Amino acid sequence: MIIAILLGLQIGAVPPSVVSARAGTLESVVPLVETSAGRVLRLDRLAPALPITVRAEGPGEFLVSLFDVAMRLSDQVPYARVGTTLIPLGGAPLMDRGALLVPLQLVSEVLPRLVPSRLSYDPVRSELRVLRGATAATPTPAARSRTKRRVVVDAGHGGPDNGMTGPIGSRQKIREKDITLAVSMELAKALRREGIEVIMTRTTDTLIGLYDRGPIANERGGDLFLSIHVNAANLRWRRPGDARGYETYFLAEAKTEDERRVERMENEAIRFETTVQAPKNDPLSFIIHDMAQNEHLRESQELAAAIQAGLGRVHPGPSRGVKQAGFVVLTTAFMPAVLVEIGFGTNVAEARYLATPARQREIADAIAHATMAYLEGYERRLGSAGR
Repeated sequence: MIIAILLGLQIGAVPPSVVSARAGTLESVVPLVETSAGRVLRLDRLAPALPITVRAEGPGEFLVSLFDVAMRLSDQVPYARVGTTLIPLGGAPLMDRGALLVPLQLVSEVLPRLVPSRLSYDPVRSELRVLRGATAATPTPAARSRTKRRVVVDAGHGGPDNGMTGPIGSRQKIREKDITLAVSMELAKALRREGIEVIMTRTTDTLIGLYDRGPIANERGGDLFLSIHVNAANLRWRRPGDARGYETYFLAEAKTEDERRVERMENEAIRFETTVQAPKNDPLSFIIHDMAQNEHLRESQELAAAIQAGLGRVHPGPSRGVKQAGFVVLTTAFMPAVLVEIGFGTNVAEARYLATPARQREIADAIAHATMAYLEGYERRLGSAGR
């Protein structure tokens, strides 16, 4: 008996090489693949033991159907979306030769939580079990909160600070400050149509200090802070004019050279300010600590993921993912806060896209819809926590 227990402990200590789904005598076994981000597997191969389907709905976008639950996953985005709720994942789904690979945590933790009366996971056997005779109630949409939400929209740059100027190799130029103001104005309209109270840090071509934008949001009691910007390629890149795409940042220490590049570029705007009232000590480490205590860091990540996924439905450029950096403009906003780079103004085609009023409205609508989805999910989580 003791030998059997010891053997069991030894087996349990070894990471599984496969994961299985079992429904009665029917079993599907799927190998786990080790990656730098952890162990992943092909979700669709859990069928037929698991009644699951995975359908591509666009470049890098997938719809996963399981029982009466529909879940959306995006390539390189570490979140699953069920309705308007965002579920953080231990790693980002990724594509391999057109197939969707997902982190093991999605199978071992997320799926059983979504349908607890139909699924259970045995970590010892690395087995997802379909429960016999179980029924699951179809979830009903959560009612919208009657509390009027307040969103602060921040149009990047302004006044003597033009931001980036582009595109490369074209006589017709755009200025970041003009694009961000136009998109921010459309975003404000879209949010107001949804019943959101909107506060704008600027509505004209004027300079607002980087350290002043967050306090504006705090003093007006903002629930969210959305800062709109236009990206620019590094001229030392091999083909800088080819850089395209959109990305959404939350406040945390930059981890990659590209994140540090964008951080430096956006923070350079401080040179246009004649007097800068910077907080004492290290504002980034202090605010990150404060945000983590108040769950603003996690909520900012979820908001960034929602916006990134929303832009993916309308933007012609590639998704550059959810990223993190130490933007000064975010350090003093005590609420979930993100900075959205809506495209590269240094790219000829993308600059034309960003300067087109109809496309500006399209971008604004996508950000607004994503913001509403995030708010509804956030309110649902608050309601669940209060019960």
